[in-house]
Amino acid sequence: MTVSVPYIVNQNTFWLSPERCIFWEEEKALVISDLHFGKTGHFRKSGIPVPQHVYKEDLQRLLNQVQFFKPQKLIVVGDLFHSDENKELELFKKWRLDLAGLEIHLVKGNHDILKADWYTQAEINVITGNLVVKNFCFRHDFNSSPICDQPSHYTFSGHIHPGIRVSGLARQSLRFPCFYFTERYCILPAFSRFTGLALIEPKEEETVFAIVPSDHLHGEASAIVKLK
Repeated sequence: MTVSVPYIVNQNTFWLSPERCIFWEEEKALVISDLHFGKTGHFRKSGIPVPQHVYKEDLQRLLNQVQFFKPQKLIVVGDLFHSDENKELELFKKWRLDLAGLEIHLVKGNHDILKADWYTQAEINVITGNLVVKNFCFRHDFNSSPICDQPSHYTFSGHIHPGIRVSGLARQSLRFPCFYFTERYCILPAFSRFTGLALIEPKEEETVFAIVPSDHLHGEASAIVKLK
């Protein structure tokens, strides 16, 4: 069961899911970043034996979130795909066409390099640069240009795969993917579990929610933990 945590921005409610995505309540939109679909197939094509179930599990997790939140649209802030077309993307296309009533808006990321007609066939609306909805801005990389420069706009982005280090006793530490909120922007965790982490160092006034993985041994689900 998904146990989400609400976070209020500009009087709108965003539900943070332990499955590494956000549900925007007012717009009935699922906001997500860095899925990198096709990455495992790309690695196998290069001779690196990555099992396909890694990709299928990510695709199933996304389906579970769609079924749970029942969004009207999916906003992807970049890197929906990883590289050129491969057999894994045909599975995605079938998955997508089974959900024909779901709008998909993709803010192009640096890995989204498929041909334009592929996106058209998959019924994906592609945006280059920024997607602005109400007083919110969606972009792939917060630090790239053109930036969302309206003071009233709050920005959601991805790209860096943010992570946070949590230190314990005896110099022990763990690293977790996280949602990273500042006064002007939020950086989403990578949805794909087949990605690395870029450790952040939040300032005192910033807010971080760590995503603590599930404990299958004790039947516990993944959880959202506010660190600061």
